[in-house]
Amino acid sequence: MQTLGIIGSGNIGSAVARLAVAAGLNVIIANSRGPESLQDLAAGFGPLARAGTVEEAATLGDAVVLSIPLKAVKDLPDGLLAGKLVLDTSNYYPSRDGRIEELVDHTVTSSEMVRDQLGADQYVKAFNNITAAHIPALARPDGAADRSALPIAGDGAAAKAEASGIIERLGFNTVDAGTLAESWRFEPETPAYGRIYFSDPDVSDEQLMDTPPGPTPAEQVRSALDAAARVDVAERRF
Repeated sequence: MQTLGIIGSGNIGSAVARLAVAAGLNVIIANSRGPESLQDLAAGFGPLARAGTVEEAATLGDAVVLSIPLKAVKDLPDGLLAGKLVLDTSNYYPSRDGRIEELVDHTVTSSEMVRDQLGADQYVKAFNNITAAHIPALARPDGAADRSALPIAGDGAAAKAEASGIIERLGFNTVDAGTLAESWRFEPETPAYGRIYFSDPDVSDEQLMDTPPGPTPAEQVRSALDAAARVDVAERRF
């Protein structure tokens, strides 16, 4: 893979773009406001990155990172990501995305819903359980003793293998968290979400943001996934 398309220029999308350029990948980053709004951001990533349209990021990317609010997925052009490997970073927040009954009653997971909305048969959930600041802070070269791991979920073995290869190139090991139906195990308010990447995940909420990141190996991520209990997403807050 030579080019990574990134749809969404927020904190997560930008952090992934920076790692991709550092790994030697070409990056096309896009948002709903158009490439003119991203010229300075793309220039800051270096010569391997450029701003583009959403259609360019989707068409020219060998794989696409989708990092937009869940409520915005339905506004993407029909068929935009059909046939593409999609790494989706989204989480469902009712306060932002509105009440979605099929998510509230656990008929489907948010990943299953997004996969169906996109018509994407190569869809993997990734990068949704780590803060944007921790993405560059914890990335390490292959073989580093303090390399952290990220969980991924998907329904296709080939898509997960390819997504894992991309994530490993960007600086993280991966842990297979199962199918999209099981992807809730690393969504907000579960043990594998957020706090696990701090050096002391047990500090109070008031102290947490003053706590530095800490290496989070695959075994720790697996234990957190195993300990997960499904949360009431209707009560979820940012």
